[in-house]
Amino acid sequence: MTTLSTPPTPGTPDSPAPPTAPALAAPTLADRIAGALTGAAVGDALGGPVEGYSPEQIVERHGGRVTGIVGPWHEDWRTARPLAPYHKGDGHITDDTLMTHALIRVYTTVRDHLDAYAIAEHLVPDLISTPRWIPELETEALPLQRIFLAEKWLVARVHYGHVDPREAGTGNIVNCGAAMYMAPVGLVNAAHPRAAYAEAIEVAGAHQSSYGREAAGVFAAAVAAACAPDATPATVVETCLGVAKDGTRAAIEAVCEVASRHRCTESALRGLRDAVAPFDTVGPHYRAPSLGARRPSRLHSIEELPIALGMLLIGAGDYRRTVLGSVNYGRDCDSIATMSGALAGALGGKAAVPAEWADRVAEASRLDLHAPARELTEVAYEMFARDRERRRAHESAFARLTGRPFQEVR
Repeated sequence: MTTLSTPPTPGTPDSPAPPTAPALAAPTLADRIAGALTGAAVGDALGGPVEGYSPEQIVERHGGRVTGIVGPWHEDWRTARPLAPYHKGDGHITDDTLMTHALIRVYTTVRDHLDAYAIAEHLVPDLISTPRWIPELETEALPLQRIFLAEKWLVARVHYGHVDPREAGTGNIVNCGAAMYMAPVGLVNAAHPRAAYAEAIEVAGAHQSSYGREAAGVFAAAVAAACAPDATPATVVETCLGVAKDGTRAAIEAVCEVASRHRCTESALRGLRDAVAPFDTVGPHYRAPSLGARRPSRLHSIEELPIALGMLLIGAGDYRRTVLGSVNYGRDCDSIATMSGALAGALGGKAAVPAEWADRVAEASRLDLHAPARELTEVAYEMFARDRERRRAHESAFARLTGRPFQEVR
């Protein structure tokens, strides 16, 4: 396993290191959950308006790198292709956050670990039955009317096709569709990455297959690892390398090897793209993927997760640097910033996410960024208590089977 160190102190290569700040208390579970979910939503909103474009196009359009919330790419966004009719920008969240909050609602209903059947019984009906405010459409609508085709697949296969939920993801295009909303799985399994990985693999089976499903598991593990008391960007990446399989593991290793040599995202943009390109099936033209794109493979990986982890390393876990690096990378940068924002928020807690961004996103998207975190925190405590009871029951049964107290079993 490659050992990665945290990049040097943030700043430009020639700037002196900032003075050492006084030690702060580690964020609590509630604080990390709030930081992760708020950080994901803000990253999503920051990346939305420049999604699909290259770093060079972003600079040309905005007169430099994006440094905060910006407006739509096209002033005539209602009719401009390929974006119409979505109002991307001005603090609007996208389908990444819509799906994340939908999954949280499933957890608040079930109040226990989820499987593919829970997705069929609760998430799919949520998408097709209850109108909600859709910021990019500036109206109330069913979430189904906003989510991308890869997410509509859930409804087509599970609701209309009556496919076994555990296998419903087979045949869908392979992309980051499932991974982008798996942060809640990592949060309810906080500090237990392997449990998060296993649960996300099960949950994502209704939606994705191959390296898309694998990325969902690895991202959930990353979020769980970021919640550990002594977590750092390097330990998060090392955890991912410990659970990831096939092309996903190779892509993370390649990207993070490049990231570990940089201290600012500007110098790393080209190197990161070059590192992930052999694993990314979409190809150089994001809006015109190759014929071989998004097909099952053990050799390939989605682009978004490795890049998000690379940005977390370069930004040394700092939310602004991590997320703005993700946004200015371009391509599928709303999902990259959603993932990196969740990780940086989990590491630093709610205070890590700039309040001016969070407040503006909440207002513009008509979204309560606090309630989902409170609800998921309550569920996480309940789930931990249930897990402890189940573990103790297993220990007792095992001791009876062996005829010895559990402490003496070897």
